Amino acid sequence: MNGKTKSYQMNMCEGALLSKLIRFAVPLMLSSILQLLFNAVDMVVVGRYAGSQSLAAVGSTSSLINLLTNVFMGLSVGANVLIARYYGAQQEKEVSETVHTAILLSLISGVVLTFIGIGFAKTFLQLMGTPDNVIELSVLYIRIYFVGMPVLLLYNFGSAILRAIGDTKRPLYYLTLAGVLNAGLNLVFVVVFHMDVAGVAIATVLSQVVSAVLIVRALKNTEGGCKLRRSKLRISMDKLVRIAKIGLPAGFQGALFSLSNVLIQSSINSFGDIAMAGNTAASNLEGFVYIAMNAFHQTALSFTSQNIGGGKYERVKKTMLYCLFLVVLVGGVLGFSAYGIKEFLLGIYTSDPEVIQYGILRMKIIMLTYFACGIMDVMVGCLRGMGYSIMPMVVSLLGACGLRIIWIITVFRSIPTLECLYISYPVSWIVTAVAHIGCYFYVQKRVLQK
Repeated sequence: MNGKTKSYQMNMCEGALLSKLIRFAVPLMLSSILQLLFNAVDMVVVGRYAGSQSLAAVGSTSSLINLLTNVFMGLSVGANVLIARYYGAQQEKEVSETVHTAILLSLISGVVLTFIGIGFAKTFLQLMGTPDNVIELSVLYIRIYFVGMPVLLLYNFGSAILRAIGDTKRPLYYLTLAGVLNAGLNLVFVVVFHMDVAGVAIATVLSQVVSAVLIVRALKNTEGGCKLRRSKLRISMDKLVRIAKIGLPAGFQGALFSLSNVLIQSSINSFGDIAMAGNTAASNLEGFVYIAMNAFHQTALSFTSQNIGGGKYERVKKTMLYCLFLVVLVGGVLGFSAYGIKEFLLGIYTSDPEVIQYGILRMKIIMLTYFACGIMDVMVGCLRGMGYSIMPMVVSLLGACGLRIIWIITVFRSIPTLECLYISYPVSWIVTAVAHIGCYFYVQKRVLQK
């Protein structure tokens, strides 16, 4: 293994744990924020140069896109856990088979998603109750966006592979380049050529192509078990089954969260396009806080997996405690800070004062309690890293998704206000986080017994 490649990797089983957790999480956090900027730049450009209807059209697609992609994105989690475990146990042959299975799986999954997105976009949006003055723009955006699904999944699976061996720096570099390209193309297509939502969708796809090409290049230049070779691209059935065993429950969990968000988005749609635009701007801002907290979910997942593979069980418990501390710190600081400058932040997306007021309404409830969502996600990462993926899926189904659905058909029906609708989020986070903590101690006891 050459020195340059090795410098990107990290042995998570030895050395000072807290400093390694931070060194792993910070590039991951920054790269995830850049990935979110793809969508944020879309929002800002269409909100400023195309109007509130175009802003509502792009924003109303996010929950549907997440619903359709989360099952396949979950498979990348399965690949991450499996590769990290084999890497921690120094089983290079198993690492290589898993890497090549994962890359081929990403391409196949991307093609399937492309056909689903293009073929059923309008049907899904109609079922969500998307207003008539927005739906055609939303359909156009989704259909172009889903053309890029193969490269989007290729990048995400490739990043998961690099995270498994401790490399979070190169994905950050690649997304920085792709993010700059995306912002530039947005301005050219929308401001110069007046392409509206089609322009921001095309810009996003082209930037994703660049990031995918770079991640493939990185894997081809990596030495050891993670080196990507075209001649070895084949599906290893036993690795596919193991990826699916961990990844499918993770994906279904993400899809279930998205389903509950689709129901909430449908309820928000009933308040009209101004409320939709305000909700879109606020939820996009929340995304930056969420993605920063989610870095510790990914950190807990990778560190737990490698240390389980290396038999370092004491470090597994310390990983959980450190990640909980860090996620509460980051979520609290970012959430309260964002709410403190809410008018300025929402003003980046729109100059419409009514839209801004709707955005403030959402931020008041979500931003100040968002750290509870981070606690929930860290516990899920620890459970998956220990190889238990069905349990957090079931808990999330009952605690978060089920509770939100029940809330919509009972409490919200009795008090049909946006405030009541938004309160369902922190209530579901707190209940589910408590349940996941209980599951963690049960699973820890079983792992130690084995």
